[in-house]
Amino acid sequence: METPLFTYTLRLADTALILGHRLSEWVGHAPILEEDLAFGNMGLDLIGQARSLYTYAGEIEGLRRDEDALAYLRDAPAYRNLLLVEQPNGDFAATMIRQLLYAAFAHPYFGALSKSKDERLAAIAAKAVKEMAYHVRHVSEWTIRLGDGTDESHRRAQAALEELWPYTGEMFEVDRVERALIERGIAVDPATLRAIWDRTIDEVLEEATLTRPRDGFMQSGGRSGRHSEHLGFILADLQFLQRAYPGATW
Repeated sequence: METPLFTYTLRLADTALILGHRLSEWVGHAPILEEDLAFGNMGLDLIGQARSLYTYAGEIEGLRRDEDALAYLRDAPAYRNLLLVEQPNGDFAATMIRQLLYAAFAHPYFGALSKSKDERLAAIAAKAVKEMAYHVRHVSEWTIRLGDGTDESHRRAQAALEELWPYTGEMFEVDRVERALIERGIAVDPATLRAIWDRTIDEVLEEATLTRPRDGFMQSGGRSGRHSEHLGFILADLQFLQRAYPGATW
């Protein structure tokens, strides 16, 4: 049976891995060389976070599953990532908007988690918060450039914002698993970060001349293992080698 700490750590790890893989799909396809490198670097930041979190999750679980087993040998319903990060890359604007919505949340989140009473989570978060600061700065600049650019770039950025907005509510959800850890000073209460996230998003959107969508129905379920069809396709690609050649090593 999963313990709350294992589930919590796994949620963080899965979100980082899936978004890191999504960004890696841009390598070799970005519109300019600089962004080809930037996507790769941001993806590596996220995958590095995932590796540290998976290693810790495996130790908590005590079933001798290492980072590779947790990343490559679970089926989609066992994943606990946010639905936002598994959404398709779409065009360049869609990827930037998705990254902005997540990074603006992850940066203060890891900042708060770096003060966790769990020393391992605090150490992982202390490194991650520095990485996410760069992500916020980079994607904010691009969001402004796209939103306040041509009519076409503005249209695409606004369309992406409208499409992805219903996935933002899940970031602020808290269930019984996390509530107990929050009360013990281990996990972060995302409600305390809402004002920070709102301020970051509003400032960027205003400068980008983009309109913030109205809050309404929000998609959720990813953190409980209920995913969109997109995750299955991600895992088919991500896990192919390990599934085809079990135990393969370089």
